[in-house]
Formats: sequence, C-alpha cells, structure tokens
Amino acid sequence: MKDYKKLAKDVIDGIGGKENIISVTNCMTRLRFKLKDEAKVNEDLLKSTPGVQGIAQKGGQFQVIIGTDVINVTEEIAKYGNFTNSSEIEEISKDEKWYNRILGAITDIFQPIIPAICGAGMLKAVLALAVFFKLLSAESQSYQLLSLLADSAFYFLPIMLAFTSAKRFNANPFYGAVLGGMLIHPNFTAMVATGEPISFLTVPVKAVSYGAAVVPPILIVLVMSYVEKYAKKFSPDAVKVFLVPLIVFLVTAPLAWTIIGPLGSMVGDVLLVVFEFFNNQARWVLPVLMGAFTPFFVMTGMHYSLMPVQLAQYASLGYGTLLGPGMLASNISQAGASFAVALKTKDKAMKQTAFSAATTALFGITEPALYGVTMKLKKPLWVVVVSGGVAGLFGGLTNMRTYASATAGVLALPVYISDDLSNVVNAAICILIALVLSFVLTFFFVSLDDVNTVKSENLSVAPSTTSIGASALENENVFKIYSPVTGERILLSKIPDSVFSNEIMGRTLAIQPSSGNLVAPFDGEVVTIFPTQHAIGLRSNQGIEVLIHIGIDTVELAGEGYQLTVKTGDVFHKGDSLGNFDIEKIQAAGYSIITPIVITNTEQFIDVIANELNDTITPDEVIFTAFK
Repeated sequence: MKDYKKLAKDVIDGIGGKENIISVTNCMTRLRFKLKDEAKVNEDLLKSTPGVQGIAQKGGQFQVIIGTDVINVTEEIAKYGNFTNSSEIEEISKDEKWYNRILGAITDIFQPIIPAICGAGMLKAVLALAVFFKLLSAESQSYQLLSLLADSAFYFLPIMLAFTSAKRFNANPFYGAVLGGMLIHPNFTAMVATGEPISFLTVPVKAVSYGAAVVPPILIVLVMSYVEKYAKKFSPDAVKVFLVPLIVFLVTAPLAWTIIGPLGSMVGDVLLVVFEFFNNQARWVLPVLMGAFTPFFVMTGMHYSLMPVQLAQYASLGYGTLLGPGMLASNISQAGASFAVALKTKDKAMKQTAFSAATTALFGITEPALYGVTMKLKKPLWVVVVSGGVAGLFGGLTNMRTYASATAGVLALPVYISDDLSNVVNAAICILIALVLSFVLTFFFVSLDDVNTVKSENLSVAPSTTSIGASALENENVFKIYSPVTGERILLSKIPDSVFSNEIMGRTLAIQPSSGNLVAPFDGEVVTIFPTQHAIGLRSNQGIEVLIHIGIDTVELAGEGYQLTVKTGDVFHKGDSLGNFDIEKIQAAGYSIITPIVITNTEQFIDVIANELNDTITPDEVIFTAFK
C-alpha cells in the first residue's frame, strides 16, 4: 500500500514548503499549485520523488503529475493546512500573461464540474444500453426518473458554471448561482417559448433559451464580480448584509437580460456555424487533429480550454465530435505504445511503470503513460501522434459522434450508442486501430536503450570537445553544430515549455540571446520557415536537421520583431547571416526570448551530445556534436 502521507510531505518539500503554497487543487491526475515563489521549487527533487510522474508549469499553476492516486495525495496535503487565500491569488494573477489567465480561468471553472458531467453522461449511456437490451422501457417511470437525473447535469449547467465562475473570480458563489438560475427559471423559459416580445423597463430583452448554456453564465458572473466589489466598497457596514446582494442583483440582472446573455448566445451561434461547416465539409479534420495532438494539449492543459466548446456543441447539435473521437484514438494509442514498451524493455522499473500506465490509459487516464513512458522515451510519443492521427482519421471518415461526455477510454463505448449500432461499432474499430497500430510500431520499429532508458538533463551535457579526442572529431562520421546566436546557456528545466524542456522533439539546448543576430550554425540549406518567422528549420550538408525557435510562445506575435533574410531552399555557409530579431520588442510584448535549438532527427545518429560550454556562448563555439 502506498504511503500517501510521505508522498504528500515529499511534494510539499519539493515545492518549497507549505509556507510557499497559496492554494492547491487537483484534477484527475495532477496536483495544481498556486505558489508564492516558483523559484523556491526544487524540480530535481520532485522529479526524483517516487510517485511523481512529472511536473509542468502552465496556466499560472505549478502542476505535479501524480496519476490516479492524486485524490489521496490531495487529502494528505490538505491536512497540512488551509492554503487558499483569494486576495493573494488575485494579486499573483495580475502578473500573469493574459493567455495564461484565460487558460487558468477556464481550467478552474470547468475542472470541478467535469466529474458530474462525465457521471451524468455515463448514466445516459447506461440507460441507452438498458433500453437496447430491453432491461428497461423508455416509457417506464424508473427510466424517466434516471433520465431526468442524467439530464439535470446539463439542464442546470448554467447554475454550476455560475457557481464555479464566482469562486474563480473571487465573488460570492451563491450570488452567481442565483443569476445562473435566473437564466433557466421556468417563468423566463415560458416567456421565451411564447415568442412574444420581452422587455425590461422598455429595454428589449432578447428571447434566448439558456438551457445548457456555457458562455453566458461565465460572462454574467465576471461582470457580477466587479459589481459586487464596488457594492462592498460603498455600502455601509450596518446594511451590507442585504444592500450588497440587492445592488448586485439589480445591476447585474438587467445587464444579463439585455446585453451579456445575448452576447454569450451569439458566441454559441458562431460555434454552431463552425461545427456545421466541419461536419458537412471536412468532418475528418477535428478527429485527426485531436487524435494526433492530444498529448501536447494535455501537456499544456489546453484540453480543458476545449471543454466549453464541446459543451456548446452538445447544446446546439445534440452530439459531440470535437473531443470524443480524437481523444479516444489518442488515449488508446498511449496504451498500445506503453504495452509495447512494457513487453520490450529489460528495465524492470520501466516495465512496471509501463504496464501500469498502459492499463490506466485504456480507461482514459493518460498522464502516467505520457509523462512516465512515452514522453520520457520520446520515440514512442511520435508513434502515439501517428497512430492517434490515423485512428482519428477513421473516426472522422465514419462520422463518429459522442452523445454524452465521458473520459475517453474503453469504458466510454456506451456514449457512442445511437439509434443503430454502427456508431458504437465504429468506435470499437477505432480503438482496435489505435491499440494495434501503436503497439506494432513501438514494438517492432522503436529501439529502447535498456541500459539507461532515460538520459537525465545532467547526462545530456557531454564533456567538452577537447576531451573527446582530436582523432574522433576528425572522423567523417562526427559532425559539429555551432551556436546560431550569442548569449547565455539556459538549463533545460528553465525553459517555460514542456515540449522543449523534456526534449520531446529531439536533443535540445537553450540560449538566452544577448544579440538579435541569427547566423548559420553549419553549411547547409533552409528547409522551412514558419510564417511568423519566429522559427526556422535548417539541414546541414551531412543531413543534420535543426530547428531554431526564437522565444517561447512567440508565434502569437504574428511576425512582429522578426526579420529573416533567407527563404526556403536557400543555401548558406557557416556564419552567414540568416536574419535578425528585436529582443527588446519581443520582451516588451511580454514574451520570453529563450531560444531552444533542437536536433529534430536525433534518432538518425548513434548519439548527439550537447557540449559543455561557458556561461556565455558565441557563434564560434560548438554546441552539439553528432555521431553518425
């Protein structure tokens, strides 16, 4: 039996002690901390702690990946004290970048209600099975009672979202619940149903049905949080208990009826148009994208940001195509790749981890497989991307749909039940494609280094080139890659992007540039240039492929601050200028200028080592040595 108390203590020690914790929540596999000072985190200690699958820093949160035992660990951590302090959370949030604040808000709002939605979705699936096998009649009162129970999670979604939104925006959650309930009150619903014009003090009220609405309650409560703040500020203490809620309701409700609610419903209308386009013109696109890139969405936490879009699809169309089919393909691919690793590796620790992770991935919980197996070994992760995309393509071409929310795994098959069995049969075939393809590709085509399965960051730093030996460096199968920029070397763990910090794309070295000049690191040609010019792909004459990614998340700058002087197909020599970038402009926009340099075809070499370097790096220094 695991010692959750010890694991909780080790995690707290690793994040800088309980005095460094502002708040802690959890999702299905992760502890999500808001910390006072992330510089106090001992990442090496956390990564080496038994029971910790990995760490991530996204959406203004420091995340510790535990796996399916996370609830037990959360309970033990909670015993150490009450870490939540709304004022401190709000103060820290102001320093976050706007996109991190939005992503963090979506996560905090939807995360608490996901279990309820998934439970209700599975109940609807069980009812569909019961009717199909004639265990229940759809006309029976038993069926109707269970059906209304399942429907309640979606019908009263505006109330639940208003409640969690108020908690996220540091407002009174019960005020939010009242305003959410107002949207679906039977009397308002009846007024909308009549089709007659509605007005409030002669101001027209748009007749909108808010059942299962997603965007309107969030926007309404966001506005309500500011109204409440000012109402508290100007209300006398003696009458605050009734004056504050009175002001909140009288100010927010009319705004909700006349402006905010209709604005939110317009967002839903736009989403409906988008869904109809994909469903009618290119229904394979969304499942392929989700099937291939779900691992990266999970790494960044972006899969939570897609939940409101999925719920809007259920509300507008009655079925979902955004998350279910693609995530099912990806999650099962994680299971297949992990099973193959477990059978193939001779490393006992990895074998045990892989078997366990593969089992949980089958049921839709993929973080243990992602962080404990495929991402650590890198090559299996690319197998997951390929097999997930292929299985997702099958799901898209066969028009797979989910009719309720559920964790994307084998137990989710009932949510694919429709009027006939074709949809659920297609889902079962999708599972087989993902499982078999990922297993076969990993088992037969991926080589595993069983002596040392994972190279640590410290081991990825090789001795200096002089210690390798002059004779070796003169060998025709030994190639040098020079620095393309001048600056300071940055540890991988300090890169604020898990794709680069975990070397998912290949052997990686990061530099904090001190000059905006970009030069060629070898003789070769330009393979690709990203449209926003923040990233460029090069290939040496010896076949070494290098990605230079100038800054983190700088794709959002849309090219501002970048001016490359080469184009795809251009040939260059070592030291030639490739262009320049404006460090001050990029940093002033709020982006990190840390520049990862990645050997993207590492697997084609016996080894690629990142050389030991001085703190300051110039284009005259060899940063990588590749052995063919």
